[in-house]
Amino acid sequence: MAAQNPEVKLEDGRLKGGRMVDLDGNGFYCFLGIPYAKPPVGQLRFKAPEPAEPWEGVLDATKDGPCCYQRDFLDLTKLDGSEDCLNLNVYTKTLPSEHSSLKPVMVYIHGGAFTSGSNKSSIEGPHYLMTEDIVLVVINYRLAVLGFLSAEDDSLDVPGNAGLKDQTLALKWVQRNIKSFNGDPGNVTIFGISAGGASVHYQVMSPTAKGLFHKAICQSGSVLNPWPYGRRNVLEFARTIDDTVKTEKEALEVLRNVPIEKLYEYQEKYRIDKSELGTFAPIIEHPNPTAFITKHPIELITSGEYNKVPMIFSYCSNEGLLIEIYDRLTRLAGKTPNEKGFDSFFYNEMNVDKDSDVGKQICRMLSDFYTREENLKDKFMVSSDFFFIAGIIAAVINHVKTSDNPVYLYKMSFVGNQNLLKKMFRLDEFPGACHGDDMTYIFKCSKLPIAMGKDEETTIRRFTKLFTNFARNGNPTPPGNNLNLTWKPADEKNVYFLDIDNDLALKSNPESDRIELWRKILKLSPATSKYL
Repeated sequence: MAAQNPEVKLEDGRLKGGRMVDLDGNGFYCFLGIPYAKPPVGQLRFKAPEPAEPWEGVLDATKDGPCCYQRDFLDLTKLDGSEDCLNLNVYTKTLPSEHSSLKPVMVYIHGGAFTSGSNKSSIEGPHYLMTEDIVLVVINYRLAVLGFLSAEDDSLDVPGNAGLKDQTLALKWVQRNIKSFNGDPGNVTIFGISAGGASVHYQVMSPTAKGLFHKAICQSGSVLNPWPYGRRNVLEFARTIDDTVKTEKEALEVLRNVPIEKLYEYQEKYRIDKSELGTFAPIIEHPNPTAFITKHPIELITSGEYNKVPMIFSYCSNEGLLIEIYDRLTRLAGKTPNEKGFDSFFYNEMNVDKDSDVGKQICRMLSDFYTREENLKDKFMVSSDFFFIAGIIAAVINHVKTSDNPVYLYKMSFVGNQNLLKKMFRLDEFPGACHGDDMTYIFKCSKLPIAMGKDEETTIRRFTKLFTNFARNGNPTPPGNNLNLTWKPADEKNVYFLDIDNDLALKSNPESDRIELWRKILKLSPATSKYL
C-alpha cells in the first residue's frame, strides 16, 4: 500500500512528501519545494549559484516552495515570491522501496519572458504527464535582474546568465539524486515553452550542461529567435536608482543593498521605460570561471559544437497573438502601446540602421509581403514570423545539418477550451493557437476553470503520449504506437512537421513562402547570414 507521507533520503538530507491524483484518478507521489542551491541572497545576489547545504532532520516537502519574485502570472495586481526561490518539485509513481526499475526523467523549465513563471503545482500541474510511468521534475530559476544582470568588469564576478546557471545546477542535482525517486539519471529529457524553450536550447548550446540530459524539447522558443538576448546594463540600471554612481563596482554595491521589493519596482519601471527586447536576458559571456556560453549559438550550431541529442522544436499557428496581449497589458498599466512599423522587425544582431539603404530594403520587403491581400487576413503574421517561427524553423534546418540525432517539429493548431492565453485574454475573435497555448495540454492549470470536452482530453492524451514516448527512447511515435502515426524527423530535403489539430497530420516545409522571405532578409547581414 502506498504511503500517504512517503520519505526519501537524499545526499543533503531526508524529505517528507505527499500524494496527488492524476487525470485517470490514480495516485502518485509529490515532493515539493526541494532546495537545490544555497539561497542566492546577500553577496550571492546576481552571482552563479552554489549547491544547497545539507539539512538536519526531515524537510517537509508537501507544499510548493516560493517562486522567484515577480508579478503574479494570473493576477497582475499582485506581487508574489521570494529571492530565496531555487527549489524544484519531483513527481513519481513509485519509490525504490516499492519498485526497483528506473524510469525516464522529464525536467521542465518554465517560460515567462525570463521575468515571470514558476514551478507551482497549481499552474504546472503534473496530472496529465503522470498518467505515464515517468519521473517529472519542475524547477525554478532566477528571473529578470536577479537572474540576468551582467557586468563588463570580469573582476566583479557577475558575468551574467545566473538564471541559466541555476537551471544547469538543477540538472546536476537531478544526476545526483533522481535515483531516490526511481528516476534514471541516464535518461533525462529537458523541455520548456517560450523562454523555457529558449532555455532548453541554451542548455543544448552550453558545454557546462554536457552529459546532464539526453533529449530536448524546445517549444515556441529558440536561440535563433531575436528575443533571448540581453546586454550588459548594470551601470545604466543602477543609475536609475542612484544617478551619482560612476563605476560598475559602485553600481553593484547599490544594487546588492536594495531590498527585493524596491529592486523589483525599479526593474519594472526600467523595463517599461526601455521598451526593448532583452532588457534582462541571456548574454554571450566573456570567458570566465563560471561561463555558461562564450560563443554565439549560430557559431556553435553550424560548427557542431553543442550537446547533440534528439530534439523536438515547435511553434503555435498564431504565435503573434502574444503581441495583442502585451498591448492590452500596456494599456492596463496606463501606457500607450508602441506603434509597430515594419522597422520594428529587425534582428538586433543584423546591426542595421532603419534609415540605411539595407534598412529601407528590409522595410520594403516586409511591406510588400505582409500587406498582400491574402496575408492581411492575419494581422499578427509578421509578429509570429519575426519573434518565433523563422528562428524556430531556422534552428531545425541548422541542427539537421550538423547532428546525427533526429530533429522533430510540430505545429500547434488546435483551438479548444484549454488554450490558456487565448481564453484568459478572450481572444476568440482571432484565428489559431496563441503563443503558449500548448502548455495547458501538457500541464494542468487549476486557474483555468473551463470545462474540458472530448476534443480537449484527446489533445491532452496525444501530447502526453508523444512527449513521454520521446522521453523513453527519442522517438515520439515508435513502432506499434497507439496513435496510428509515424512522425518523421526533418531531413536536409524536407522539414517534416506534425500538425496537431483536431486530427494529427504529417506535413512538410511549413510556411515555406514566409520562411523564404526571412531567409532573404537574414542574408542581408553577415551576422545572420547562416540562420536560414
